[in-house]
Amino acid sequence: MSKAKPPIKVARRLPRPTTQERHHPIINDFYHWLLSLKLLPFLAAVLSFYLLLNTLFALIYSFTGGGIANAKSFADIFFFSIQTLSTVGYGAMYPQNFAAQVTVGLEVFIGLFLIALLTGLMYARFSRPTAKVVFSKVAVVSPFDGIQTLMFRVANRRENQILEAKVQVSLLRFETTKEGYRLRRFYDLKLPRERTPAFGLSWLVMHPIDQNSPFYGATLESIETAETEIWITLTGLDETSSQTIHARCYYKYSEILWDMRFVDLFSQDERGQYYMNIQLIHDVVPV
Repeated sequence: MSKAKPPIKVARRLPRPTTQERHHPIINDFYHWLLSLKLLPFLAAVLSFYLLLNTLFALIYSFTGGGIANAKSFADIFFFSIQTLSTVGYGAMYPQNFAAQVTVGLEVFIGLFLIALLTGLMYARFSRPTAKVVFSKVAVVSPFDGIQTLMFRVANRRENQILEAKVQVSLLRFETTKEGYRLRRFYDLKLPRERTPAFGLSWLVMHPIDQNSPFYGATLESIETAETEIWITLTGLDETSSQTIHARCYYKYSEILWDMRFVDLFSQDERGQYYMNIQLIHDVVPV
């Protein structure tokens, strides 16, 4: 008799994700969403949650059959919930039956966790290193030493310096392959100087458009058709906090100006001292 063949294992195919699927940041990454909020929306979100939670517990207390002594209105119960959640307790109002005591215990337990979480969130927000770096609103293309050059400016708005600063510039544009596929492709742009030991004032970042440049032969029409964008990332070490900081910026094709140059930022006063006017960082003039 011939031996029976082992059953063939069929791989289970996982469902393919659809392009219409969207994930809300509040549901999928709540902690990161809270950190990325600006200060006023963050405080508004915390205050709304705080008031909602106390209102919820006040409603529970109101169904305990007069479980809170000396509480004459819903407002009294609400403020009793605030005292309980923060573990203050002035003694004028107190739980006087079993249901109210259980609710108080649950609220105190939740309050301890909330204080710890909010303390961690506030520390994470205020201890996070930030870069006070400003990029010029536009990039320009103009001759520099006889070569067409893509240029933009960066300035440090703090009085300290960014040590070991490094800037990386990439070009992003749509291209059509020989098979007819339209794809977005990245190209790293070479810079004559991409690092500086100390970045304290301003930095004119340049990319020569030579034969090795992805920009070579580009025109206003071609970069608009390809929906060209320039992406910039700047990293460095803050000398005050000794922490790594990041800054980023990008320019659309409409923000790349041809045959324009930047206005000089530095001027000289009557005593012969040079100073930088950061308000002029965005200003350009025709070549």
